[in-house]
Amino acid sequence: MSVPIVAIVGRPNVGKSSLFNRLARRRISIVEATPGVTRDRVCTIIRHERRFWELVDTGGYGIEDTADLTESIAEQIRFGLAEAAVIIFVVDVQSGLASLDEEVARMLRGCDRPVILAANKADSSKFDSQVGQFYKLGFAEPLAVSALHGRGCKQLRERIIEELAEEGTEEVAEPVMKLAVVGKRNVGKSTFINCLAREQRMIVSEVPGTTRDSVDVRFEKDGQSFVAIDTAGLRKKSKLSNDIEFYSYSRATRSIRRADVVLFMIDATEPISSVDKKLARYIIDNLKPCVLIINKWDLAKGKMSMEDYHEYLEKVLPAMPVAPLCFVTAKQGRNVASAVDLAIELFKQASTRVSTAQLNKALQAVLAQRGPGGGKRGGKLPKIYYATQAGVNPPQLVLFVNDPKLLGASYQRYLVNNLGRALPFSEVPIELVLRSHHKSRLEA
Repeated sequence: MSVPIVAIVGRPNVGKSSLFNRLARRRISIVEATPGVTRDRVCTIIRHERRFWELVDTGGYGIEDTADLTESIAEQIRFGLAEAAVIIFVVDVQSGLASLDEEVARMLRGCDRPVILAANKADSSKFDSQVGQFYKLGFAEPLAVSALHGRGCKQLRERIIEELAEEGTEEVAEPVMKLAVVGKRNVGKSTFINCLAREQRMIVSEVPGTTRDSVDVRFEKDGQSFVAIDTAGLRKKSKLSNDIEFYSYSRATRSIRRADVVLFMIDATEPISSVDKKLARYIIDNLKPCVLIINKWDLAKGKMSMEDYHEYLEKVLPAMPVAPLCFVTAKQGRNVASAVDLAIELFKQASTRVSTAQLNKALQAVLAQRGPGGGKRGGKLPKIYYATQAGVNPPQLVLFVNDPKLLGASYQRYLVNNLGRALPFSEVPIELVLRSHHKSRLEA
């Protein structure tokens, strides 16, 4: 079922992204005083009084982008308007009516859609008298709102529901899985996302740092709904040149944390960098299932075989020994669907729960191969009694031992690696928890 779309449009710096975040009740779009921060269409599903719609933030109309992406931003605005059931036209009460507002109004008069005129930055009642100037734009009564303080936003939601009429009454199903597509700059993340969405959903450019926000893009595969999260290309933290890049970095790392599976994209034509290594470590530290997406393989396959590249990654990214590889050419759509299939398989593994009997049989086999050993500490040798699975996503295995301090990090890695191979989650991270037997005894 398609969800009705409500698009937010307006000239730069009228507070579109702030209003988007206010209506979404969380920080999604980057908000900055610099004009032109938003480039792509940023979306989220809104649930309000048993009504549902997809709210879309767009770039500033008429912005002269410093990276020559003006036409691409304008195209994304046109895409957003073409799909919208309702349009929120945002103007700025404090700066007043501008010629660009009139240009936006002329454009919207050509759209056969309801338009709600939101006079933003009406932070108190003293600004209400200035709302009248926007009647000139030729739409229904302007609504005084303040994205900063929430003033008028309840009335705005009610107006949206009114204009949607019978649309948006059916509940939106949660996606089967959220995929975060991450990597350093210019590895092809947005091209990959567009291929999944089967439309020009993200701006694709050779300009480094084109994507700034983390953008949720819904797509369908085999009758199921998924969300792919496009993220800003990462680079060394020391090289982040402004607040926008810092916010982009923060949202990219947050996207990893909220994803079910991470698609870590690597450029096959470039050597693995320190940024790649730090990103790998962040994914592992957050215990996220990960598919290594080797993009631009068409440009590299004559120079190295898949087997050679696999060996290369094992040397330079030793932190990710269990992550499967998928060689793709996103520009031509090659193998993109296979990457999603791999992610689905990893999600199944991470969601698997095994019986206590199955787990302990595997544990005994691993212990028989190599016991904990080690020297005495305080007169004690390390002992592992039994194990149980406490959770999934990631699989959490609890080992009951005589003293957790006696099992070193190296032996814990051995346990995780070998238990993973023996159990049905061999390609996903495992969380190992050690508990003292005398403190955490199972009921008989």
